[in-house]
Amino acid sequence: MKFVAQPWQLMLIILAGWIHRQQQQEVIEYLRTENAVLKEKLGKKRILLSDEQRRRLAVKGKVLGREQLAQVGTLFTPDTILRWHRQLIANKWDYSDRKEKRTGRPRTRQVIVDLTVKFAKENPTWGYDRISGALSNVGYNICDSTIGNILKAQGIEPAPDRERTGSWETFLKAHWDVIASIDFTTVEVWTKGGLTTFYLLFAMELKTRCVNFAGCTTNPNEEWIKTVARELTNSEDGFLKSKKYLIMDRDATFSKSFRACLRREGVKPVRLPPRSPNLNAHLERFFGSLKSECLYKLILFGETATRRAVSAFVTHYHTERNHQGLDNELIVPMVRPPDMDAEIETTERLGGLLRSYRRAA
Repeated sequence: MKFVAQPWQLMLIILAGWIHRQQQQEVIEYLRTENAVLKEKLGKKRILLSDEQRRRLAVKGKVLGREQLAQVGTLFTPDTILRWHRQLIANKWDYSDRKEKRTGRPRTRQVIVDLTVKFAKENPTWGYDRISGALSNVGYNICDSTIGNILKAQGIEPAPDRERTGSWETFLKAHWDVIASIDFTTVEVWTKGGLTTFYLLFAMELKTRCVNFAGCTTNPNEEWIKTVARELTNSEDGFLKSKKYLIMDRDATFSKSFRACLRREGVKPVRLPPRSPNLNAHLERFFGSLKSECLYKLILFGETATRRAVSAFVTHYHTERNHQGLDNELIVPMVRPPDMDAEIETTERLGGLLRSYRRAA
Protein backbone atom coordinates (compact mmCIF):
# COMPACT_ATOMS: atom_id res chain seq x y z
CA MET A 1 0.00 0.00 0.00
CA LYS A 2 1.58 3.29 -1.14
CA PHE A 3 1.50 6.33 1.18
CA VAL A 4 0.34 9.55 -0.49
CA ALA A 5 1.01 12.83 1.37
CA GLN A 6 -1.91 15.18 1.63
CA PRO A 7 -1.51 18.87 0.68
CA TRP A 8 -1.85 20.01 4.28
CA GLN A 9 0.92 17.57 5.29
CA LEU A 10 3.27 19.00 2.67
CA MET A 11 2.57 22.50 3.91
CA LEU A 12 3.28 21.41 7.49
CA ILE A 13 6.66 19.86 6.49
CA ILE A 14 7.68 22.99 4.57
CA LEU A 15 6.68 25.21 7.50
CA ALA A 16 8.63 23.07 10.00
CA GLY A 17 11.73 23.20 7.77
CA TRP A 18 11.48 26.95 7.46
CA ILE A 19 11.12 27.38 11.23
CA HIS A 20 14.13 25.10 11.83
CA ARG A 21 16.27 27.05 9.36
CA GLN A 22 15.16 30.30 10.93
CA GLN A 23 16.11 29.05 14.37
CA GLN A 24 19.52 27.91 13.07
CA GLN A 25 20.12 31.30 11.49
CA GLU A 26 19.23 33.04 14.74
CA VAL A 27 21.63 30.75 16.66
CA ILE A 28 24.39 31.48 14.10
CA GLU A 29 23.72 35.21 14.34
CA TYR A 30 23.95 35.03 18.13
CA LEU A 31 27.24 33.08 17.98
CA ARG A 32 28.69 35.53 15.45
CA THR A 33 27.75 38.44 17.73
CA GLU A 34 29.20 36.65 20.75
CA ASN A 35 32.47 35.99 18.87
CA ALA A 36 32.63 39.63 17.76
CA VAL A 37 32.21 40.80 21.37
CA LEU A 38 34.89 38.37 22.49
CA LYS A 39 37.29 39.64 19.81
CA GLU A 40 36.67 43.22 20.96
CA LYS A 41 37.32 42.18 24.55
CA LEU A 42 40.56 40.38 23.76
CA GLY A 43 41.84 43.09 21.47
CA LYS A 44 45.17 42.04 19.92
CA LYS A 45 45.87 39.36 22.49
CA ARG A 46 46.71 35.99 21.00
CA ILE A 47 44.51 33.05 21.97
CA LEU A 48 46.64 30.03 22.85
CA LEU A 49 45.06 26.63 22.24
CA SER A 50 46.16 23.14 23.13
CA ASP A 51 46.71 20.51 20.44
CA GLU A 52 43.45 18.84 21.39
CA GLN A 53 41.50 22.09 21.02
CA ARG A 54 43.03 22.73 17.58
CA ARG A 55 42.12 19.19 16.53
CA ARG A 56 38.47 19.65 17.51
CA LEU A 57 38.13 22.93 15.63
CA ALA A 58 39.95 21.54 12.59
CA VAL A 59 37.60 18.57 12.29
CA LYS A 60 34.46 20.69 12.61
CA GLY A 61 35.79 23.44 10.36
CA LYS A 62 36.67 21.06 7.53
CA VAL A 63 33.02 19.95 7.32
CA LEU A 64 31.81 23.54 6.90
CA GLY A 65 34.37 24.62 4.31
CA ARG A 66 35.99 27.99 3.70
CA GLU A 67 32.85 29.94 2.61
CA GLN A 68 30.65 28.93 5.54
CA LEU A 69 33.51 29.47 8.00
CA ALA A 70 33.84 33.02 6.66
CA GLN A 71 30.10 33.59 7.15
CA VAL A 72 30.13 32.26 10.70
CA GLY A 73 32.82 34.78 11.70
CA THR A 74 34.82 32.61 14.07
CA LEU A 75 37.63 33.71 16.38
CA PHE A 76 40.11 32.19 13.92
CA THR A 77 40.35 32.76 10.19
CA PRO A 78 39.19 29.99 7.82
CA ASP A 79 42.76 29.61 6.55
CA THR A 80 44.02 28.96 10.09
CA ILE A 81 41.40 26.30 10.81
CA LEU A 82 41.96 24.56 7.47
CA ARG A 83 45.75 24.67 8.03
CA TRP A 84 45.22 22.85 11.31
CA HIS A 85 43.28 20.20 9.41
CA ARG A 86 46.09 19.76 6.87
CA GLN A 87 48.53 19.35 9.75
CA LEU A 88 46.31 16.61 11.21
CA ILE A 89 46.52 14.71 7.92
CA ALA A 90 50.29 15.21 7.70
CA ASN A 91 50.77 13.91 11.25
CA LYS A 92 48.76 10.81 10.41
CA TRP A 93 51.22 9.84 7.67
CA ASP A 94 54.38 10.89 9.50
CA TYR A 95 56.46 7.76 10.24
CA SER A 96 59.77 9.52 10.96
CA ASP A 97 59.80 8.53 14.64
CA ARG A 98 59.16 4.86 13.90
CA LYS A 99 61.66 4.85 11.05
CA GLU A 100 64.34 6.34 13.29
CA LYS A 101 63.79 3.63 15.86
CA ARG A 102 63.82 0.75 13.37
CA THR A 103 66.77 1.54 11.09
CA GLY A 104 70.43 2.49 11.43
CA ARG A 105 73.01 1.96 14.15
CA PRO A 106 71.99 3.55 17.49
CA ARG A 107 74.19 6.34 18.80
CA THR A 108 76.75 5.51 21.47
CA ARG A 109 75.49 6.53 24.88
CA GLN A 110 77.07 9.68 26.28
CA VAL A 111 78.17 7.95 29.48
CA ILE A 112 80.25 5.53 27.38
CA VAL A 113 81.78 8.39 25.38
CA ASP A 114 82.70 10.22 28.58
CA LEU A 115 84.29 7.13 30.15
CA THR A 116 86.23 6.33 26.97
CA VAL A 117 87.70 9.83 26.83
CA LYS A 118 88.46 9.74 30.56
CA PHE A 119 90.30 6.39 30.33
CA ALA A 120 92.30 7.52 27.29
CA LYS A 121 93.40 10.82 28.83
CA GLU A 122 94.31 9.34 32.20
CA ASN A 123 96.19 6.39 30.67
CA PRO A 124 98.22 7.55 27.65
CA THR A 125 99.69 4.07 27.02
CA TRP A 126 96.33 2.29 26.75
CA GLY A 127 95.29 1.15 23.28
CA TYR A 128 91.75 0.55 22.04
CA ASP A 129 91.64 -3.06 23.30
CA ARG A 130 92.83 -2.05 26.76
CA ILE A 131 90.19 0.67 27.00
CA SER A 132 87.58 -1.83 25.79
CA GLY A 133 88.57 -4.19 28.59
CA ALA A 134 88.37 -1.42 31.17
CA LEU A 135 84.88 -0.51 29.94
CA SER A 136 83.74 -4.12 30.20
CA ASN A 137 84.90 -4.13 33.82
CA VAL A 138 82.35 -1.43 34.59
CA GLY A 139 79.55 -3.05 32.60
CA TYR A 140 79.89 -1.63 29.06
CA ASN A 141 80.82 -4.04 26.27
CA ILE A 142 82.12 -1.86 23.44
CA CYS A 143 84.23 -3.05 20.49
CA ASP A 144 87.61 -1.48 19.78
CA SER A 145 86.47 0.08 16.49
CA THR A 146 83.78 2.07 18.30
CA ILE A 147 86.38 3.24 20.82
CA GLY A 148 88.61 4.31 17.94
CA ASN A 149 85.78 6.32 16.39
CA ILE A 150 85.01 8.01 19.72
CA LEU A 151 88.63 9.05 20.26
CA LYS A 152 89.02 10.28 16.68
CA ALA A 153 85.90 12.41 17.07
CA GLN A 154 87.41 13.91 20.24
CA GLY A 155 90.76 14.59 18.54
CA ILE A 156 92.62 12.08 20.73
CA GLU A 157 95.45 10.21 19.05
CA PRO A 158 96.11 6.45 19.26
CA ALA A 159 98.19 5.10 22.15
CA PRO A 160 101.76 5.50 20.77
CA ASP A 161 101.26 9.13 19.74
CA ARG A 162 99.19 9.86 22.86
CA GLU A 163 102.03 8.58 25.02
CA ARG A 164 104.55 10.89 23.37
CA THR A 165 102.31 13.89 23.88
CA GLY A 166 101.40 13.19 27.50
CA SER A 167 100.00 16.13 29.42
CA TRP A 168 101.77 18.15 32.08
CA GLU A 169 99.01 17.13 34.51
CA THR A 170 99.84 13.45 33.93
CA PHE A 171 103.51 14.11 34.68
CA LEU A 172 102.69 15.93 37.93
CA LYS A 173 100.39 13.20 39.22
CA ALA A 174 102.83 10.44 38.32
CA HIS A 175 105.60 12.08 40.40
CA TRP A 176 103.49 13.85 43.03
CA ASP A 177 105.42 12.55 46.06
CA VAL A 178 108.89 13.48 44.81
CA ILE A 179 108.27 16.77 43.02
CA ALA A 180 108.81 20.35 44.17
CA SER A 181 108.88 23.77 42.54
CA ILE A 182 110.95 26.90 43.00
CA ASP A 183 110.51 30.53 41.95
CA PHE A 184 111.18 34.17 42.84
CA THR A 185 108.83 36.93 43.80
CA THR A 186 109.73 40.55 44.55
CA VAL A 187 108.82 43.17 47.11
CA GLU A 188 109.75 46.85 47.40
CA VAL A 189 111.51 47.72 50.67
CA TRP A 190 112.70 51.05 52.09
CA THR A 191 116.44 51.05 52.82
CA LYS A 192 119.15 53.69 53.34
CA GLY A 193 119.50 53.88 49.58
CA GLY A 194 115.77 54.49 49.06
CA LEU A 195 113.14 52.13 47.69
CA THR A 196 114.91 48.86 46.88
CA THR A 197 113.69 45.67 45.16
CA PHE A 198 114.22 42.54 47.22
CA TYR A 199 114.08 39.11 45.60
CA LEU A 200 112.36 36.44 47.71
CA LEU A 201 113.04 32.81 46.79
CA PHE A 202 110.59 30.06 47.76
CA ALA A 203 110.45 26.32 47.20
CA MET A 204 107.23 24.29 47.53
CA GLU A 205 106.46 20.60 47.99
CA LEU A 206 103.51 20.18 45.62
CA LYS A 207 101.77 17.28 47.34
CA THR A 208 101.54 18.91 50.78
CA ARG A 209 101.79 22.61 49.69
CA CYS A 210 104.54 23.10 52.30
CA VAL A 211 106.80 26.05 51.43
CA ASN A 212 110.36 26.90 52.32
CA PHE A 213 111.61 30.48 52.45
CA ALA A 214 114.92 29.78 50.72
CA GLY A 215 116.44 33.25 50.70
CA CYS A 216 116.14 37.02 50.45
CA THR A 217 118.57 39.27 48.55
CA THR A 218 118.84 42.40 46.45
CA ASN A 219 121.34 40.72 44.11
CA PRO A 220 120.55 37.09 43.21
CA ASN A 221 123.89 36.38 41.55
CA GLU A 222 125.37 32.99 40.69
CA GLU A 223 127.30 32.51 43.93
CA TRP A 224 124.21 33.30 45.98
CA ILE A 225 122.00 30.87 44.07
CA LYS A 226 124.59 28.08 44.31
CA THR A 227 124.67 28.55 48.09
CA VAL A 228 120.89 28.23 48.14
CA ALA A 229 121.13 25.01 46.10
CA ARG A 230 123.53 23.47 48.62
CA GLU A 231 121.27 24.38 51.53
CA LEU A 232 118.15 23.01 49.83
CA THR A 233 119.79 19.67 49.00
CA ASN A 234 121.54 19.20 52.35
CA SER A 235 121.39 15.47 53.15
CA GLU A 236 120.44 16.11 56.80
CA ASP A 237 117.74 18.78 56.80
CA GLY A 238 117.57 20.16 53.25
CA PHE A 239 114.06 20.88 51.97
CA LEU A 240 114.76 18.90 48.77
CA LYS A 241 116.54 15.92 50.33
CA SER A 242 113.74 13.47 49.39
CA LYS A 243 112.78 15.07 46.08
CA LYS A 244 113.69 13.89 42.58
CA TYR A 245 112.29 16.72 40.42
CA LEU A 246 112.36 20.49 40.84
CA ILE A 247 110.15 22.61 38.55
CA MET A 248 111.58 26.02 37.62
CA ASP A 249 111.12 28.65 34.94
CA ARG A 250 113.80 29.83 32.53
CA ASP A 251 114.99 32.72 34.68
CA ALA A 252 118.70 33.24 34.03
CA THR A 253 119.29 33.13 37.78
CA PHE A 254 118.62 29.39 37.67
CA SER A 255 121.93 28.98 35.87
CA LYS A 256 123.74 25.92 34.59
CA SER A 257 125.86 25.77 37.72
CA PHE A 258 122.73 25.91 39.89
CA ARG A 259 121.15 23.07 37.93
CA ALA A 260 124.42 21.11 38.10
CA CYS A 261 124.40 21.37 41.91
CA LEU A 262 120.90 19.91 41.96
CA ARG A 263 121.82 17.01 39.67
CA ARG A 264 124.81 16.07 41.81
CA GLU A 265 122.42 15.59 44.73
CA GLY A 266 119.97 13.51 42.69
CA VAL A 267 117.42 16.28 41.96
CA LYS A 268 116.51 16.69 38.29
CA PRO A 269 115.70 20.27 37.16
CA VAL A 270 112.50 20.44 35.08
CA ARG A 271 112.50 23.70 33.13
CA LEU A 272 109.15 25.11 32.01
CA PRO A 273 108.45 26.37 28.49
CA PRO A 274 109.02 30.12 28.04
CA ARG A 275 106.31 32.45 29.41
CA SER A 276 104.21 29.76 31.08
CA PRO A 277 103.54 30.77 34.72
CA ASN A 278 100.38 28.67 34.67
CA LEU A 279 102.59 25.56 34.70
CA ASN A 280 103.86 26.56 38.14
CA ALA A 281 100.39 27.43 39.37
CA HIS A 282 100.70 26.17 42.95
CA LEU A 283 103.62 28.42 43.80
CA GLU A 284 102.10 31.35 41.89
CA ARG A 285 98.96 30.95 44.00
CA PHE A 286 101.07 31.08 47.16
CA PHE A 287 102.68 34.33 45.95
CA GLY A 288 99.22 35.81 45.45
CA SER A 289 98.25 34.99 49.04
CA LEU A 290 101.57 36.23 50.44
CA LYS A 291 101.21 39.60 48.75
CA SER A 292 97.48 40.22 49.17
CA GLU A 293 97.30 39.08 52.80
CA CYS A 294 100.68 40.34 54.03
CA LEU A 295 103.26 42.22 51.95
CA TYR A 296 100.88 44.64 50.22
CA LYS A 297 99.48 45.68 53.62
CA LEU A 298 102.85 46.59 55.13
CA ILE A 299 105.47 49.28 54.62
CA LEU A 300 108.74 47.41 55.03
CA PHE A 301 111.95 49.03 56.27
CA GLY A 302 115.09 46.98 55.74
CA GLU A 303 115.90 43.33 55.22
CA THR A 304 115.30 42.31 58.84
CA ALA A 305 111.72 43.56 58.84
CA THR A 306 111.12 41.87 55.50
CA ARG A 307 112.39 38.51 56.75
CA ARG A 308 110.34 38.82 59.93
CA ALA A 309 107.12 39.55 58.00
CA VAL A 310 107.68 36.71 55.54
CA SER A 311 108.53 34.24 58.31
CA ALA A 312 105.38 35.21 60.23
CA PHE A 313 103.23 34.64 57.15
CA VAL A 314 104.87 31.26 56.40
CA THR A 315 104.14 30.09 59.97
CA HIS A 316 100.54 31.30 59.62
CA TYR A 317 100.30 29.64 56.21
CA HIS A 318 101.43 26.24 57.55
CA THR A 319 99.67 26.02 60.91
CA GLU A 320 96.71 28.42 60.95
CA ARG A 321 95.42 29.01 57.42
CA ASN A 322 92.96 26.61 55.76
CA HIS A 323 93.62 25.72 52.11
CA GLN A 324 90.99 25.08 49.46
CA GLY A 325 93.42 22.91 47.50
CA LEU A 326 93.61 20.58 50.52
CA ASP A 327 89.84 20.26 51.07
CA ASN A 328 89.91 23.35 53.31
CA GLU A 329 92.25 21.65 55.79
CA LEU A 330 95.42 22.88 57.51
CA ILE A 331 98.83 21.91 56.10
CA VAL A 332 100.00 21.02 59.60
CA PRO A 333 96.94 19.44 61.26
CA MET A 334 96.08 19.88 64.92
CA VAL A 335 97.58 17.22 67.19
CA ARG A 336 94.33 16.49 68.99
CA PRO A 337 90.65 17.18 68.25
CA PRO A 338 89.36 20.41 69.84
CA ASP A 339 87.62 20.39 73.19
CA MET A 340 84.23 21.87 72.33
CA ASP A 341 83.77 23.09 75.91
CA ALA A 342 87.02 25.08 75.91
CA GLU A 343 87.12 28.80 75.16
CA ILE A 344 88.00 30.10 71.70
CA GLU A 345 91.39 31.78 71.55
CA THR A 346 92.59 34.30 68.97
CA THR A 347 96.12 34.17 67.60
CA GLU A 348 97.42 37.40 66.08
CA ARG A 349 100.56 37.91 64.00
CA LEU A 350 102.03 41.13 62.60
CA GLY A 351 99.94 43.28 64.92
CA GLY A 352 96.67 41.55 64.10
CA LEU A 353 97.16 41.53 60.33
CA LEU A 354 97.07 37.71 60.38
CA ARG A 355 94.46 36.17 62.69
CA SER A 356 93.37 32.63 63.46
CA TYR A 357 90.99 31.03 65.99
CA ARG A 358 91.23 27.79 67.98
CA ARG A 359 89.86 26.18 71.08
CA ALA A 360 92.14 26.53 74.09
CA ALA A 361 94.23 23.45 74.82
